Amino acid sequence: MEWIEVVAKTVDDAVIEAGMKLGVSIENLEYEVIEKESSGFLGLNKKPAKIRAKEKEESAVTTESVKEPVANEEALEVKHKKEVKEIKESDKESAKAFLTKVFEAMGVKAEVNVTFDEAESTMNVDIAGEDMGILIGKRGQTLDSLQYLVSLVVNKDSESYIKVKLDTENYRERRKETLENLAKNIAGKVRRTGHSVALEPMNPYERRIIHSVLQNNKYVETHSEGEEPYRKVIVSLKKGVRDYSNEKYYGRSGYGKGRGGNYGRGGYNKTGYRKYDKKENAEAATPAEESKSEE
Repeated sequence: MEWIEVVAKTVDDAVIEAGMKLGVSIENLEYEVIEKESSGFLGLNKKPAKIRAKEKEESAVTTESVKEPVANEEALEVKHKKEVKEIKESDKESAKAFLTKVFEAMGVKAEVNVTFDEAESTMNVDIAGEDMGILIGKRGQTLDSLQYLVSLVVNKDSESYIKVKLDTENYRERRKETLENLAKNIAGKVRRTGHSVALEPMNPYERRIIHSVLQNNKYVETHSEGEEPYRKVIVSLKKGVRDYSNEKYYGRSGYGKGRGGNYGRGGYNKTGYRKYDKKENAEAATPAEESKSEE
């Protein structure tokens, strides 16, 4: 039997649809994942899953009994959903059991609550307890490490990738707000001074927050430099934007030293007298005033 290609929201949905189209059960379906689904960046540019599938050779028959997919569609979908649900519950228990052992070894008393977001294929793990600062670590490094380990445990024998989000005391959202404010403040500093600023090393998720906040800024731009785990975001002035780093202005009156060495745009010299334009005021200016204007 020839291969067919199926596109759906997730790999699981694609498998169900392929079974329906071919009129076979999932056990008798042979399929390959061409492209896994992607939730995109901040919910943008989502991509569906794509697979190619065919009936297993050993299960292929020529009788007309299998040419009744419509009658079996509902039963097939219910059965597959039940299997997926059982797998997800198993993954949740694996994550919970792993973290429980880790906390026991650390001497930390904490409660683990695991939920699953089917739409995003994401496992959300929330940890509650006293003194959760030890699990967060410096700038969330311990929390990120635990999240990575749980992801390895959950995806060890999984056919489709499950994203894991580990959080405690709403740290992720608080950290996100902190980084957004930091990005805006640094952008203002770069705009005022004209000098690029290198932020502290961050993980990919935190770097994306900085890039996202400043991507539409009219005055500054961002890029990342370095190798993990020391990769950092650089905020710099955009090309063509006026650099005020060598200019000092004091209010709107125009006092202060400018680029041309004059004191302000108003044209006041060091003596405090307004400079005269030689061409326009040649007759009116006295020799004494002209000498002052040369200072």
